Amino acid sequence: MVFKGGHGTNIPDARAEAAVVPSSFFGRATQTVLAYIALTKPKVIELLLVATIPVMLLADRGHVNLPLILSTLFGGWLGAASANTLNMVADADIDKKMKRTERRPLARQAVPTRHALVFGIVLAAASFAWLAVMANVLAASLVLVTIAFYLFVYTMVLKRRTSQNVVWGGAAGCMPTLVGWAAATGTIAWPAVVLFLVIFFWTPPHTWALAMRYREDYKAAGVPMLPVVAPETTVARQMVWYTWATVITTLVLIPAAGLVYAVSAVLCGGWFLYAVHKLYKQTRAGQEIKPLKVFLQSNNYLAVLFCALSVDSILNYSTVGQLLGL
Repeated sequence: MVFKGGHGTNIPDARAEAAVVPSSFFGRATQTVLAYIALTKPKVIELLLVATIPVMLLADRGHVNLPLILSTLFGGWLGAASANTLNMVADADIDKKMKRTERRPLARQAVPTRHALVFGIVLAAASFAWLAVMANVLAASLVLVTIAFYLFVYTMVLKRRTSQNVVWGGAAGCMPTLVGWAAATGTIAWPAVVLFLVIFFWTPPHTWALAMRYREDYKAAGVPMLPVVAPETTVARQMVWYTWATVITTLVLIPAAGLVYAVSAVLCGGWFLYAVHKLYKQTRAGQEIKPLKVFLQSNNYLAVLFCALSVDSILNYSTVGQLLGL
């Protein structure tokens, strides 16, 4: 905005210029904050909520220690945010090559790589300190192990070198079950291990369904996901195997859970198996497939299963094991 001076010269309106500077400053500040939030992959952290809360409720059946649950979730969120940030630091080069990830902060240079590295390390330290004080050292240590495994084993070794990357690397995503149980009890018991295995077996069909949809992205980035290096029929067949392993493992937990969980494990397991078998049948017939639909259904399956476990634990329904006299 300008106005005419006394001698006909154009002089900037000082008030307008002053208004632009703060607006620009706050705009940049907001974008920076949003970029740092994006580094933590907020949507991915949803799994933390799905896995941790039911495990803590099961570990202390009939009681809801809300302060401890919230404290554990916050500490776990810091740890997951650290792992995701450090993952982006390590994967910045391939994120630039994939359409699905090209808008991530480091791929578009919205945040300096060194700053992101420091941010990730600070989050890891904060997570350990918070959980050590608010829960216990075992839970805090498990979070550090998770971060280290996700970064050094999965991201820096497995992801770029083997088609089985998500099979073994997926163990990092299973750790919230152990962290939650440790936070609630100070120990690790067999139900936590079973739930760990449920997520472990669930991860491959879940991730491969997404990789089938974005196969060309992974291929362009040089990431040897199974759908990149194997025919669709082979991928779908392995998805069937892992889905069966997932459903069978959920049934192992029934003696420690309740009737709501037992019914949900059977019904939802059948629903999930149907979807994956249908995908396999379509690949064998050479039909058009919709792997993203299976990916979304796998999310819903895990959410419903763990919600059922939460209901049983809160209401403290008689467990199947007690009914059978085990």
